[in-house]
Amino acid sequence: MPVSPNFTSIYSHEWEINFTQCAPNGFLKYVDLCNLLQLTAAEHSILGGLSFNDMQKHHQAWVLSRIRIEIDSLPKWQDKVVVKTWIESLEGNKSIRNIEMYLNDEKIVGATTYWAVFNTQLRKSEPLALPHEHFEKYPDNHASKKGFSRINILQDTNKLTDKAVVLSDLDIVNHVNNTKYLEWCLDTLPPKSVLKHEIKALEMNFLRELNWNDAVEIHSDETKTFFSVTKDSKTCFALQLEI
Repeated sequence: MPVSPNFTSIYSHEWEINFTQCAPNGFLKYVDLCNLLQLTAAEHSILGGLSFNDMQKHHQAWVLSRIRIEIDSLPKWQDKVVVKTWIESLEGNKSIRNIEMYLNDEKIVGATTYWAVFNTQLRKSEPLALPHEHFEKYPDNHASKKGFSRINILQDTNKLTDKAVVLSDLDIVNHVNNTKYLEWCLDTLPPKSVLKHEIKALEMNFLRELNWNDAVEIHSDETKTFFSVTKDSKTCFALQLEI
């Protein structure tokens, strides 16, 4: 699609939190928080002519490589939140995008995300084939206090459980959706620790893609703040929680 006449380099979208997105305590689930942040980024890409359909003309798609989310508070059922996003940098096959969530004009979540251009046929990263000069870049405008990092995956862990990738884990790129990894890890925690909003920040690294019927293991350290998902003893995903 061509660039929309409504396109702006900084984009805001209002969302109403519905009951399917809420945990038993009535507040937005961490997984659905990640979904809303990414859906807003996707809406911005659509308006700017960089949507999935636009990129598929070149067999390309955006895939998330790293994300850091800092959480002051979570919205609850029927709250209306505004999610704002902009591109910090875009060069070659990589892009950094910032995203913020506001409730009643107060910032409650800040996230910085690192995306890669992925060839869906060759299953590897490559430079973006579409023009993006109409997106103004904001290299000095950051949504989080700290940037994303490379998580240390060489930590002592114990295996928590085994899992096989099923159809509902897959997304439009035909691999495990990035929010599923977070869901798998959080589901291993005691429910009370998740429902009490103890998580103040979470950081995720996506290292290798997983596909249907892959057999994986979920590991964690003793403090249950570091998690990894492995396949054939190779780390595919790492999660670091800040409590």
